[in-house]
Amino acid sequence: MNSDNVPIKGVPTNIITGFLGVGKTSVILNLMKNKPSNERWAVLVNEFGEIGVDGSLFSGQQSTQQQVFIREVPGGCMCCAAGLPMQIALNQLLSEAKPDRLLIEPTGLGHPKEVLQVLSTDYYRELLSLQKNITLVDARNLSDARYTEHETFNQQIMIADTVVGHKCDLYCADEAASLDAYVEKVGRPNTRVIFAQHGNVPFEEFEDTADIDAALGHHHHHHHHGQEKPMASELPMPESGVLKATNKGEGFLSVGWRFAANKVFEQTQLEAVFSTLNVERMKAVFITSNGIFGYNLTKDGLTKVELDECVESRIELIATELEEHLESKLLDCLQG
Repeated sequence: MNSDNVPIKGVPTNIITGFLGVGKTSVILNLMKNKPSNERWAVLVNEFGEIGVDGSLFSGQQSTQQQVFIREVPGGCMCCAAGLPMQIALNQLLSEAKPDRLLIEPTGLGHPKEVLQVLSTDYYRELLSLQKNITLVDARNLSDARYTEHETFNQQIMIADTVVGHKCDLYCADEAASLDAYVEKVGRPNTRVIFAQHGNVPFEEFEDTADIDAALGHHHHHHHHGQEKPMASELPMPESGVLKATNKGEGFLSVGWRFAANKVFEQTQLEAVFSTLNVERMKAVFITSNGIFGYNLTKDGLTKVELDECVESRIELIATELEEHLESKLLDCLQG
């Protein structure tokens, strides 16, 4: 498929979904480690915030030399506006990568059923071969009504061919059984439930054809957004070297910043700021005095990974309430 003369047809495609902070990116990065060296893989990643951090996190650990191609759709649910942001990005990605496999990661606050509807249209029917839909769930969240009463959380389970109880090493005794019972109540009759930790989901779980008709059912969820506007991830950097963007929806707020590449941060100070954050999740890539690092903050703590490259520093936070003076705290971390 990676010859320019070979038409794109029947690309095996998985949707990997799950709520905020459940570990979707970790699962995809682990899958990449098992990619056959002769294959080209493509990743379409969607983010709730407008800054766009996931693309930098992926690119900093993968490269086109490894035949992994990444395209980002920031700014909320990528299936909105008749699916145009998603279709444009997907078409560009398919054309550039001519992949042997496509992985799609919708935002944890997006509507996976709408993404499936776009991928099931006549246009994509020949281009893509839809494989199993994988939904990651942290079973510890089943005792929290913010999750179980959230339409998107339940929709993610409804569309799943396989539900992965992720981070199972952190569960209490009865939480795995609670997930089995919840999927039996909310999911489809044939939905499979497995358990995994540290992003290690067996590759065979991603194979076999998805049951698209069962996943879509007869329900169509309409959701409306404001007027289209340029994404902050694509705007030219202002002279100040700092660009801020906010977004809101699904009961959450996001705030993010881009910092020009010539702004270098003191790593110790930066991580001290991260340790004070009270957010649903935070992702960032920063150019620091000690190198380039990617950060991921969830309720389970802060993790970091050294990256090979990034174009500029970026940070995105999602919470129900956001701290007022965070920008000044971040700028205080700039190297003398």
